[in-house]
Amino acid sequence: MAREMKDSGVEWIGEIPKDWIIKKVKHNFMIFAGATPKSEKEEYWNGDISWITPADYKTENKYVYVGKKNITVEGYNSCGTTIIPKGSIVFSKRAPIGTVAISGNELCTNQGCLSCVPRTSIDSMFYYFVFSVSTEQFELLSSGTTFKEISANSFANFLLPYPSYKEQLIIKGFLEKKCSEIDNIFAKTRSSIEEYKKLKQAVITQAVTKGVRGNREMKDSGIEWIGEIPVDWKLIPFRHVLKERQEKNSSIKSKERLSLSIDLGVTLYAEKTTNLDRFKDDFEQYKLAHEGDLVMNSMNMIVGATGVSDYFGCVSPVYYTYYDELEDHITAKYCEYIFKSKAMLRVLYSLGKGIYAIVRGDDRVNTCRLKVSKEDLKNIIIPVPPVEEQREIVNYLKEKSKEIDELITKKIQYLTEIENYKKSLIYEYVTGKKEVSQEN
Repeated sequence: MAREMKDSGVEWIGEIPKDWIIKKVKHNFMIFAGATPKSEKEEYWNGDISWITPADYKTENKYVYVGKKNITVEGYNSCGTTIIPKGSIVFSKRAPIGTVAISGNELCTNQGCLSCVPRTSIDSMFYYFVFSVSTEQFELLSSGTTFKEISANSFANFLLPYPSYKEQLIIKGFLEKKCSEIDNIFAKTRSSIEEYKKLKQAVITQAVTKGVRGNREMKDSGIEWIGEIPVDWKLIPFRHVLKERQEKNSSIKSKERLSLSIDLGVTLYAEKTTNLDRFKDDFEQYKLAHEGDLVMNSMNMIVGATGVSDYFGCVSPVYYTYYDELEDHITAKYCEYIFKSKAMLRVLYSLGKGIYAIVRGDDRVNTCRLKVSKEDLKNIIIPVPPVEEQREIVNYLKEKSKEIDELITKKIQYLTEIENYKKSLIYEYVTGKKEVSQEN
């Protein structure tokens, strides 16, 4: 028998069961603001008090225990924040607004967080689920120019559904079980995506070092990352494989700005949707890239920022551009695959000099500013097959990469569907539109 419903009076919540009520966050929780120690004094840091920032709980884990920094008693006293008990909700009031976690132990936070200590008859995990489907609503209440933020007052007065404590526990238990099942599917799918990416890398490395013609006579290259190569292949310094293009955009020959990314290669800057402030209006500052040129970002090539351009346009001065004189630019295309191979990325990483790189494990590197110098790049020895075989390899890799990329795209779409289903499931139960049955 369907339960009797009523209008909640809150648009995003909609109808709720007749015996539920609507309460403000401040009626369900005691709210505490975070803060940061007054300075970087040595005696304020590396203590025993867990100090959390929003960056410390951008994970799928529901709980947060420790941050990247701990503070001392002196540091804690200097900022006047509050230590919250285990089981409190930690809420990010700055981008990404609405990210939530539950404290797994006593901790305090910085000013980017609001902490919610539950009052009587409040289950933190139930409201963790409520907050997790309220992100868009919190975003609508945010304001700011440099960065958006939701005020403590807006947060405190945000309206939430409130069932009885008993029903909170029933819904919480059901959602924990169902979400755990969904998360397992999500993890397996994401693992499958990583496996496809590894397969693609293996295919590329195999093709650019061994060819695609099957068993044939081989010889030792004498270079560890290359290993054996076909006997008719040559080992040539990169400076003798492609020519460097040093053509400046002065006087202005093109106002078509080109961008380079790891996943998409060379694209039109006008089609970008992020980082639109990085390209300056003075076109004479830039270099030219022609159709068929190999474009390489000197600061990010160690993670695969390399691609052959389909356009004529101008590129950043930190990019390197190289070309061949073949009509189909096949050698440039072949070199693109070489410089995207996992083995070559390791070589480039070893040559990188500069500011920093974050190593994520499994040979993955992120947020890099390690520049590979032009001279080091030119001196890298690469395996070079005859031109006709370069065409075979490029055509083979183009087809195989397309097949694998299509599989990855389908998996990513499935991840989106899983996420949407999970969010919808949570919403239906925490607003009472669906009731946990006896069977569950």
